[in-house]
Amino acid sequence: MAKGDKTSMENIMNNSENSRSEVIDPELSDRTVQASPEQYDGAEGSDSAHASAEVGMDQLMEMYEESLKQFQEGEVVNGTVISMDRDYVLVDVGYKSEGQIPIHEFRDDNGNLDVQLNDEVEVMVEWWDEEEERVILSKEKAAKVKVWEAIREVYESEGTIEGVITNRVKGGFSVDVGIQAFLPGSQADLRPIRNLDEMVGQTFSFKVLKFNRKRNNIVLSRRAILEAEREAKRAATLAAIEEGKVLEGVVKNITEYGIFVDLGGVDGLLHITDISWGRVKHPSELYAIGDAITVKVLSFDVQSERVSLGMKQLVPDPWSFAEESYPVGTRVNGRVVSLADYGAFVEVEEGIEGLIHVSEMSWTRKVRHPSKVVSVGEEVEAVVLDIKPESRRISLGMKQTVPNPWEVISEKYPVGSTIEGKIKNITDFGMFIGIDDDIDGLVHISDISWTKRIKHPSELYKKGDTVQAKVLDIDKDNERFSLGIKQLAEDPWKTVADRYPVGTEISGSITNVTDFGIFVELEEGIEGLVHVSEISKEKVKTPVGQYNLGAPLNAKVININTEDRRIGLSIKKLEVEDEQTVLEEYVNQMKPAPSSLGEILKENLQEKFNASEKLAGESAASEDAAAAEDVSDSPEPGPEE
Repeated sequence: MAKGDKTSMENIMNNSENSRSEVIDPELSDRTVQASPEQYDGAEGSDSAHASAEVGMDQLMEMYEESLKQFQEGEVVNGTVISMDRDYVLVDVGYKSEGQIPIHEFRDDNGNLDVQLNDEVEVMVEWWDEEEERVILSKEKAAKVKVWEAIREVYESEGTIEGVITNRVKGGFSVDVGIQAFLPGSQADLRPIRNLDEMVGQTFSFKVLKFNRKRNNIVLSRRAILEAEREAKRAATLAAIEEGKVLEGVVKNITEYGIFVDLGGVDGLLHITDISWGRVKHPSELYAIGDAITVKVLSFDVQSERVSLGMKQLVPDPWSFAEESYPVGTRVNGRVVSLADYGAFVEVEEGIEGLIHVSEMSWTRKVRHPSKVVSVGEEVEAVVLDIKPESRRISLGMKQTVPNPWEVISEKYPVGSTIEGKIKNITDFGMFIGIDDDIDGLVHISDISWTKRIKHPSELYKKGDTVQAKVLDIDKDNERFSLGIKQLAEDPWKTVADRYPVGTEISGSITNVTDFGIFVELEEGIEGLVHVSEISKEKVKTPVGQYNLGAPLNAKVININTEDRRIGLSIKKLEVEDEQTVLEEYVNQMKPAPSSLGEILKENLQEKFNASEKLAGESAASEDAAAAEDVSDSPEPGPEE
């Protein structure tokens, strides 16, 4: 027996002889015999006392041996707090001396002492000293041993354990389950976590994937629990899904063509066309991941487990009663949702859109693109022009919300009245003059001047000029307003016959020389033609090269056509008349002959003169007719000709 054991045995023997025996272990108090000296006095009790002493020695030896077996290093035992000082807490664990535990093991996170006298505590025997007869205990290590035991039981039974994620570490998280354990990032959730910091500080349940006490290694999984829960939900959801059923779900993912909804372990697709009766550009405009939504099962394929969902089917189709809600002529307010080259689409209510064609946007403006009048998102007022629920179409008009200015324009500006306005636009064929209410009147190039040959209106006017014009015609059906500037003055061709009667000798300047004749300007804008046949008594093939532009020319008016705006001139007639005048003057100046022979000669000359004049008149008439025919067949030349 070791020296320490002998010493302990002697102490026990000595204590047994004391007047009162000390109780070594409270649990053994019922087996302990207390003896006093008086019990051993007297003959009658000597034998029984001796026997009792022997029994007590045996029990003490058993207790001593039991105490030696009880205290193995690393073993967890129960004890009772019997005293406390500044540094240690003394705990009676049934050993001959109390065990010591550092007092800091009994303080909480705030530093407060969390122990009282007589408290029952679990402690671990760290080591014990036989010579000094003292035991060093640890409450914290006992707690860890209990945790390891609990984790081992959870691991073996495939149960779950609760823990708090304390912080992020490389590859995952550190979890406090009584001791530090590791949670890989891939085992934290069913899907990759975008913000890992959000999980720190949260409490979850975990499964133990790996357990190694020697290496102090514990690997946890939260995903395994979630997968089990999801599978259970999935089975329940599949059993409950049927076509037409309304279910609650959570938005799991959003794409450009629809939303994937988690119905409880089973995903369903809510297509973008089934979200709303109205227009949806992108599902993300309406919902976000994690939103709770109510959907209706449209179809369910048991074999592929594909579920088609709908949301708009939860409410009636607005087109089913659109004809009653929007009869023709109804005024509506709506929001412009999109633009096309041919018009604007307006949402009058969710699911019902109407088209405002560009031709129905303004009474007076020619709208080339709807963006010139409206923009997306703008609130507009319109009138229902036509509705076809079967094809889901409504025709709308914006201009119908205001009076048609063409209905009153003829009363405000009657035909023949004179208006004044600014030139808004100039084209090859005329000028547009602004009147009012966005109504423009057209002055055609042919109505600018009675007499001037105008190639382009910009020769006389420019944009922004203020001009006067006369109202010529108003066509309300075709929305045309015709104006004229030349009509402000009288047509000079109406009186040209009075100013230049046939037979009148005129003097003008040559404006053009062509193969068929010479054009002569009598006054501004009034020209006459000397046909090639009227140039000379001799036959002239072409006057080109014989006459110069701008040169003065005298001729005789031989015919006038005011309707065709033509004047026929003749140089030849003017020359013939000059010759006849000279001959007539010669005849008239002759003196009477002294004989009958003189009389005869005079009469012969007079007859020849009369015959010559008659012949010249007939020839002139035939040539005039031919010249007029040539002029009418020839194109009217311009100034450059």
